[in-house]
Amino acid sequence: MSTSRPLLTDSARTDIAQRAYALDTQAELASTVLPMLAHHDLLRTGLPAAQGGHGGDVRDAIAAIAEVASLSLTTAFVFWSQRAFIHYLQASGNDAARERWWGPLLRGEIAGAVGLSNVIKFLSRIEALQVQAKPVAQGWCLDGVLPWVSNVRTQGFVVAAAVQPEGGGLPMVVALESGLPGLLRSPDLDLLGMRASNTAALQLNQVTVPAQALLAQAGPPYLKAARPGFLGMQCALSIGLARAALQAAAQGGGARGLLHSRVTEAQQTLGQIEAGVLEGVQDQRWVADVTPLFALRMRLAALVQEALQLELQATGGRAYLQDQQPDFGRRWRESAFIPIVTPSLTQLEGELAQHTAQVTA
Repeated sequence: MSTSRPLLTDSARTDIAQRAYALDTQAELASTVLPMLAHHDLLRTGLPAAQGGHGGDVRDAIAAIAEVASLSLTTAFVFWSQRAFIHYLQASGNDAARERWWGPLLRGEIAGAVGLSNVIKFLSRIEALQVQAKPVAQGWCLDGVLPWVSNVRTQGFVVAAAVQPEGGGLPMVVALESGLPGLLRSPDLDLLGMRASNTAALQLNQVTVPAQALLAQAGPPYLKAARPGFLGMQCALSIGLARAALQAAAQGGGARGLLHSRVTEAQQTLGQIEAGVLEGVQDQRWVADVTPLFALRMRLAALVQEALQLELQATGGRAYLQDQQPDFGRRWRESAFIPIVTPSLTQLEGELAQHTAQVTA
């Protein structure tokens, strides 16, 4: 790590842990998640002091997101969404966009979201872009849909989206701010868990976006350059969840002796993968070839499932009693999200298969 600043205070840990079950099962407290992160001064983690951050780099953000994820995946996912948008804004050459949104994002006054599920599939040749852009005098007129976007708070949000210019050419990445005429947010999606993550669909009906909201004219190289940090912070979700489950397994009851070696081995593997993620993100090796990071994210997803199984076996029947072990049920629901968060395991497997085919051709 590049900064000695403590990641989470005791107050932050207590606050996040106490809300974890409610945030997973209810949407009513969704409006409180981002202000909580801002209150505990987490949104500035891993950003240069000259830009209003606490210093350090993306590794510090990964570590902080992982620590939050060990307490509440809903809170960590909002943290990741906010920090991921900041990451893309940081990588943009658009000074006007940073001037408009940087401060409010760090203060938690506006939510940052990344509506890039569709573009990830587009880059993987799975589907066409679902937002079309027509040039107009003021900038661009957009039509289309973003079917699944998280951290789109009804109190105000800005979302990074890839759009296809009329007539073809490279996709662009633009920032869409809530309140634009024609930008419609659906009611919250009816999720299995993580219900306070402000997850909804966005419909764009002739939305005019000014030139000042352009994050990148050439979307694919911009997205690929920022992808290691984006995915590294996403890996933190799995790291934190697996860490919490393995810690609970290590503290389990009757079968602990039989499971001890398996839990210890899984903890060692988790530590090795986490170190690999931090090292690779720092030295920029994955800008040219991101496939090793894809493989690490897949290993982490499998490790999350193993960790939950170990926690269940170590805890026994008590794990099925919500009045005794409510955190296990929450983590079990949270773990179902890990394989489907974009890029999903299926998409990653497809990318790795294509890479292998190209290498061996």
